[in-house]
Amino acid sequence: IYFAHTTMKLALAVLSIAATASAFTSVVSPAARTVSRGVVSSDVFVPVPVRSRTQLEVAKQVPHGGELVDLILKTDEEKEAAVAACTKELQLSPRQLCDVELIMNGGFSPITGFMDEETYKHVVDSVALPDGLIFGLPVVFDTDDEDLQPGDKVLLKDGDRNIATIEFTDKYLPNKAYECAKCYGTSEIEHPGSLMVATERGRYYMGGKITGLNLPVRDFPCKTPAEVRETLPDDVDVVAFQCRNPVHRAHYELFTRALDDPLIGENGVVLVHPTCGPTQADDIPGVVRYKTYEVLKEETHNDRTRWEYLPYSMHMAGPREAIQHMMIRKNFGCTHFIIGRDMAGSKSSVTGEDYYGAYDAQDFAKEKGPELGVTPVPSLNLVYTDEEGYVTADEAKERDLHEKKLSGTKFRQMLRGGEDIPEWFAFKSVVKVLRENA
Repeated sequence: IYFAHTTMKLALAVLSIAATASAFTSVVSPAARTVSRGVVSSDVFVPVPVRSRTQLEVAKQVPHGGELVDLILKTDEEKEAAVAACTKELQLSPRQLCDVELIMNGGFSPITGFMDEETYKHVVDSVALPDGLIFGLPVVFDTDDEDLQPGDKVLLKDGDRNIATIEFTDKYLPNKAYECAKCYGTSEIEHPGSLMVATERGRYYMGGKITGLNLPVRDFPCKTPAEVRETLPDDVDVVAFQCRNPVHRAHYELFTRALDDPLIGENGVVLVHPTCGPTQADDIPGVVRYKTYEVLKEETHNDRTRWEYLPYSMHMAGPREAIQHMMIRKNFGCTHFIIGRDMAGSKSSVTGEDYYGAYDAQDFAKEKGPELGVTPVPSLNLVYTDEEGYVTADEAKERDLHEKKLSGTKFRQMLRGGEDIPEWFAFKSVVKVLRENA
């Protein structure tokens, strides 16, 4: 029964997601059909300042939009009153849970709720909110529930835990094929983002104002932007490093050497900020990734390297997702952001071909960085050599050094087969965790 249901949903998704569109080309926006429309409160997307301004004074970077949103109620009385006002309750999906957390803790500042139709369309078309402020990807609440309507006040839960309340403002039918073509550069179902939109998201999107009750309880602790800002120096550059996989030797060399980039001021620090939420199907689970980061943090302790974790669900959206990550890290206090080759890239599940060029994300980040207020730092293309260890690929070529290579596929085969993993490629502590959790 489950297989038949899944197969039918995938078949319907294939029919609903159109053929590929050229990446990030201009497409005339069709009029979206509105199912029902409530009166949109004028304060739904108005920035809400943090309750303690001192938290912002300890980070060099200003939040996106000028104020760091904090929607989490502070007293039991406030929370009880918010819950009492709800007439329905819903269980959040893992992706929705990540989005709700980043809305209410300020990671998605300046928005204060899920996007209504106008905001959604503007972000899809223009990579910006209606007021012109840059915003990488739409943040939407999806549902198949025909009974949910604008005006409903709903309690959002994760199991038995009350997470937030939402007051819905509108309900609309998105043009998903158009959304994917604009945001992912393709509407092919073979793209993991398009597949997610088609098969995981509900038929309708709904806008709504969020009121925070409690942060989720996770196996990996995720500090709020305000909490992370309190730990950062206030007078030096903070360089963010985003990853969704275990950190191996090349990654470590990459983000520690980034501090020597001339774009970075003296005594800058790196914030290693992995995403531990849902990602594409064949990635290592977030809890396992978290364990690898923790052992590596202990093994490589360095005062100029900070580690925190982000409850974010990946879209694999390439250039557009690079902007989303930069914006989020800006809210966490980062001034710079390391952009790797083919960042947030993905391959066709059918042909294996890349959807984005190796430097598309870097180029888009360079174009949008000044407007966003975050400086992109292109990552070094490092290779391992017998003679000098890790050097840039250009240096290895110029000096005719002997490179060693190990593909990700070969690494996974060796891991499963119990073979010794060379230490130039991976840290022993990380390999141990991966084998224990295979």
